[in-house]
Amino acid sequence: MRIALGQINTTVGDLPGNVSLMVRAAEEAARAGAELIVFPELSVNGYPPRDLVEKTSFLERTQTALAQLASETAHLPIALIAGYVGASRENSGKNAINAACVIEGGEIIFRQTKMLLPTYDVFDEGRYFESAEREHIWTWRGRRIALTICEDAWNDKQFWSRQLYERDPVAELAGEGVYMLISINASPYNMGKRKLRREIFATTARKHCIPVVYVNEVGGNDQLVFDGSSFALDAQGRTLAACASFQEQILVFDIDAPPSAKNICETHPKEAEAVYEALVLGTRDYIRKCGFGRVIIGLSGGIDSSITAAIAVDAVGAENVIGVSMPGPYSSEHSYADAEALARNLGIRFEVSSINDAYRTIVKTLAPLFPGMPSDVTEENVQSRLRGLTLMALSNKFGALVLTTGNKSELAVGYCTLYGDMCGGLAVISDVPKTLVYEISRVANKRHPGAIPESVFTKPPSAELRPDQKDTDSLPEYDVLDKILRAYVEEMQSPDAIATSHSLPLELVRDIVNKVDRNEYKRQQAAPGLKVTTKAFGMGRRFPIAQRFYE
Repeated sequence: MRIALGQINTTVGDLPGNVSLMVRAAEEAARAGAELIVFPELSVNGYPPRDLVEKTSFLERTQTALAQLASETAHLPIALIAGYVGASRENSGKNAINAACVIEGGEIIFRQTKMLLPTYDVFDEGRYFESAEREHIWTWRGRRIALTICEDAWNDKQFWSRQLYERDPVAELAGEGVYMLISINASPYNMGKRKLRREIFATTARKHCIPVVYVNEVGGNDQLVFDGSSFALDAQGRTLAACASFQEQILVFDIDAPPSAKNICETHPKEAEAVYEALVLGTRDYIRKCGFGRVIIGLSGGIDSSITAAIAVDAVGAENVIGVSMPGPYSSEHSYADAEALARNLGIRFEVSSINDAYRTIVKTLAPLFPGMPSDVTEENVQSRLRGLTLMALSNKFGALVLTTGNKSELAVGYCTLYGDMCGGLAVISDVPKTLVYEISRVANKRHPGAIPESVFTKPPSAELRPDQKDTDSLPEYDVLDKILRAYVEEMQSPDAIATSHSLPLELVRDIVNKVDRNEYKRQQAAPGLKVTTKAFGMGRRFPIAQRFYE
C-alpha cells in the first residue's frame, strides 16, 4: 500500500485556506501513486482552535469545509484522512469533539472521535471536547486499520511514571487484530521531543507487531511551534519513511516495502540547530498569520538582540527587518559599533535614535516629585521605557511588528522592564535560557558567516543603564542561574533538592526561586513567546499573581 505523509502547515480558523492546502497535497500525492494521504490532527481547523470551538458558526463552517474537501477530491484515486472539529452529542455537556474522518470518492466513509483528551501543560482539550466512549477499527480494502488521534497513542505505561488515563486506545484496537496503526497528531516541539516520539512509537510497533504511520502538524500557531518530523515504522520499529523537521512535505512510501534510505529526510540532528529552526518557523508564521510583513528590533549590540535579528532575517528576509540603535547616557561605543556591524552583516535597514535628550527632559520633569531622593532603578527604567516608546512609535508609523529580545533567564527573575524592553508583539527568545542563546547564536553564524561579531560573544552581558553595569551585579553567572531555573521551572524541584543536586548554596537558590515567583506579574503582561523547552512561561505555566506561597 502506497501512503503519503501529508505534513502540512495549517492556520487556525482559515478553513478555506486549509482545505485548499489539503486538496493540493492530495493531488500531489495522487500523482506520485499514493492510495492514501494522511493529514495531521484538526487539519481542517488548525490547532489549537481554543475557544473558537464554542462558536456554533465555527462548527457549521467546519462541516461546509469538509464537504468542500470531499467534493474537490472526489475525482482523485486516493483516500484522505483529515482531522476536524465536530459537533458533540446533545446534552453531552461539551460543545464539540476532536475527530478524524476518511474521505474517498467524494464521501466520508469513516469517522473516529478522540478518546484521551490532554489537560496539562499547553493542552486544554478537556475544557472543550467530548471524549469518545470507544474507538472503532476502520476496514478498508480488506485491511483492518487502527486510526487514533494524538494523545490516544501516547499512553504507553513504560514511558510515564504517572498514568493519566485508565484506557489505552492503541492496546484496545490492536487487541482486536489490525494491519497497521495510523496516528494523526498536533504535537508541539520542545527540546528532546523528536527522539521521545520515535522511542514511544517504535515500542508500540514492536509490542503489537504492526507498522505505524505517524503524521504531525508543522508550523507556528501563536506560542506553539509544530516540528512535523512525521514518520512511518515497520513492525520491528525500523524507519520506513521520515519527513524533514520544520518544513512542509508530502512524502510517499510503500508500507509493505523494506526500509529504504531514499524515503528518509530527517534534518537538524543537533538540538541547538533544531531550536534555531523552530524559532525561525515560529517567528515567520506568527508574523505572517497575524497579517504583518515587516518587523522592528531594538539593537543593543548584545547577544540577545543579535540572535533575534538573525532569526528575523531567516524568517521574513533582510529587506523586511529594521534594526534600531537607541544610545543612552551609559551606552558604550562598542555596543553601537557591534549593533551597526550586525545590521551591515545581515543586510538589514539600520536606524539610530538617541534617547539622551528625552531622558534628560524626563529626569528634569520628575525631579520635583523626588526631592532629596538619589537616582536608582527608577531612572534606569526610564531609559528602557524610552526605548520601548521609540520602538512602538516606529511600529505605528511603519506598520511593522516589534520583536522583543529578552531571554528566558531574564524573564524568569524579572531582569526586564515593564513597558520598556518588554514592549512588543512577539517575544522570540523568551523560552531560550541565556546559555542556550549563545549556542544558537553560533548556529546563526554558520548560516550567516560572521554576522554576529565575535566581540558580542566575549563581552560581559550588560543592560548599560548605569555606569559600568554588568548582569552579574544583580544575578549569578548564567551557567549557574540556568541550572537553577531549569530545575525549578521545568522540573518543579524544591530549593533544597536543587541546592543539593547542584552543590549550590541554599540561600542563593531560594533567592532565585523567590525572584521567579515574585515576577509573575511581569510575565503575564509580556508579549507571547515561542515555546522550545519542556515548560515555557505563558500558556503552559499557570501560577497566580496575587499569592503568598514562597519557597
